[in-house]
Amino acid sequence: QVQLQESGPGLVKPSQTLSLACTVSSGSITTNNYCWHWIRQPPGRGLEWMGSICNDGYTYYTASLKSRTSISRDTSKNQFALQLGSVTPEDTAIYYCARELAATYYFDYWGQGTQVTVSS
Repeated sequence: QVQLQESGPGLVKPSQTLSLACTVSSGSITTNNYCWHWIRQPPGRGLEWMGSICNDGYTYYTASLKSRTSISRDTSKNQFALQLGSVTPEDTAIYYCARELAATYYFDYWGQGTQVTVSS
């Protein structure tokens, strides 16, 4: 069974860069036909898709965050990472990583989520 685990600081100051990693076990991030996503949920709001990196290394971002977001991967660690720059308190959310069978919009495995608060 594939497992995903988010890690990173729980508190980030405004204007700084939020950096999270997702470690994947029992499954390779380079396996064909899978994409690996970052999704967040601000308090009291629904899920927001942020972006993804697929097995071929291509990345995709939601338009509203594209200028501030970077998703990368470290295949030697079987990890993929999120960087979100110039954060504000509106970036406070639970951040999830998840796996999708490419082009199906079906997320079959999720991390447990990690709370990130943006505050001075």
